[in-house]
Amino acid sequence: MAAASVKMTNVSGVRWYYHCLMIVLFLLVASFDTVRSQNNDQRKAKEDNKNEEFVCPIATGNGNYADPATCKRFYQCVDGYPYVNRCPSGLYFDDVSKYCTFKNEARCGPVATTQAPITEPPTDLAVKCDPAQCQLPYCFCSKDGTLIPGGHKPEDTPQMILMTFDGAVNLNNYEHYRKVFNHKRTNPNGCEIKGTFFVSHEYSNYHMIQELAHEGHEIAVDTISQQAGLENKGYEEWVAEMVGMRDILKHLANISKSEVVGMRAPYLKPGRNTQYKVLEEFGFIYDSSIGAPALPIPVWPYTLDYKIPHECKSGTCPTKSFPGVWEVPLNTHYVEGFEGGHCPYLDQCVLHNHDAEDVFEWLQEDFLRYYDQNRAPYMMPFHTNWFSIKELEQGLHKFLNWAVTLPDVWFVTTTQALTWMTDPKPAKQLNNYEPWDCKKNKENLPPAPCKLPNKCALSFKRPESNITDTRYLETCNDCPRQYPWLDDASGSGIPGKDNYVPDNVRK
Repeated sequence: MAAASVKMTNVSGVRWYYHCLMIVLFLLVASFDTVRSQNNDQRKAKEDNKNEEFVCPIATGNGNYADPATCKRFYQCVDGYPYVNRCPSGLYFDDVSKYCTFKNEARCGPVATTQAPITEPPTDLAVKCDPAQCQLPYCFCSKDGTLIPGGHKPEDTPQMILMTFDGAVNLNNYEHYRKVFNHKRTNPNGCEIKGTFFVSHEYSNYHMIQELAHEGHEIAVDTISQQAGLENKGYEEWVAEMVGMRDILKHLANISKSEVVGMRAPYLKPGRNTQYKVLEEFGFIYDSSIGAPALPIPVWPYTLDYKIPHECKSGTCPTKSFPGVWEVPLNTHYVEGFEGGHCPYLDQCVLHNHDAEDVFEWLQEDFLRYYDQNRAPYMMPFHTNWFSIKELEQGLHKFLNWAVTLPDVWFVTTTQALTWMTDPKPAKQLNNYEPWDCKKNKENLPPAPCKLPNKCALSFKRPESNITDTRYLETCNDCPRQYPWLDDASGSGIPGKDNYVPDNVRK
């Protein structure tokens, strides 16, 4: 009996111990939940206080404004109330241009006043458009840039969509591009949709570039080095970057000089008159570097015979006349209320928190501002960043699948769009329009790429660096001796080998 009594006492003690332990654990969990709730309340209160502390400027009204605490956030002021927005990963808010961009380009705010653009002495300046003197096919302008070429009505005008992609082409983005151009999406004439690639050199795969060119996509140049500050450099630097990049495409991707007729300045910062002098003297047809502000009616491409018909966002636009040279501006993307901000590149708008359906609806509203008004070409410019976020890519595919169902929408290259502008035909005649007929233009395409490209590992040392590195590229041609770079587009290893002569002084 004594043993049984001891045993019962021990059991009771164990039960009492566990009962006490459960009460302590319950109290600890309750205490933790209380602290967590208090922390959340405090964090929310801080966020609310932050919004309350920031006062939207009355004088300038709705728009985007820098967060004084960090360059990664900005406030979107709507009807006097500030909403906090965060830039996409890797981007920072530029308080002068009012959109998210790369860190080395972002001017963190608040900027008290907009910085004055650097200007050249006012000599030999371009004058305002004179429609009576500016006639197609060699000249096109209008007072505000919104008039349709040929005097067509909007319903008689094709809605062209220009998909453009900036930077290197490589394994980081190539398969994403293949999904966009999947051989299933077609224009009203049955030809596959096309795009334009503004290619930069470093890290590019030239076997992939040759494949894109062979399929009818346009290849244009976006410099060799992507150096910042090129807008302030001289004539020789622009020649080395742009003409040199065109030369590299010939050596490594078998794309002839005559096929590379467009250029885009790094970071959308044109090189003032210097860049356009290079463009004019070396046989390029167009530039696409000038951003247009958030206008209610979008701007059509125009020739630079006359003064540009809108504000120069970068402050480095050309001021002189360059007859016959085309500018294909980047109209600002936005929706009513500026949800997501406004941006020249689509990946610079703040859409990363949206789901695919939201992204589709955002793109659709932006597009309809063109389609329902003057049908200016709807440019969709991308960096690789866009395709790193699943919802953005899925939303884009939804938009593409919807757009190809419209009977008067055409996905064309930039050169194809300019070709139509020089001799604008009514939309109902375009099913048999030869410049957009893929069957009749096959013989003009670059050769098909090889099946087994050479994989080249090449030594590379930047001129300003003492460190020798290795760069890799793929090409159907023989591997160069060293990595091609400025002043040595063929990769011969001979410094300063390239010496380009303008087309207008050749014998």
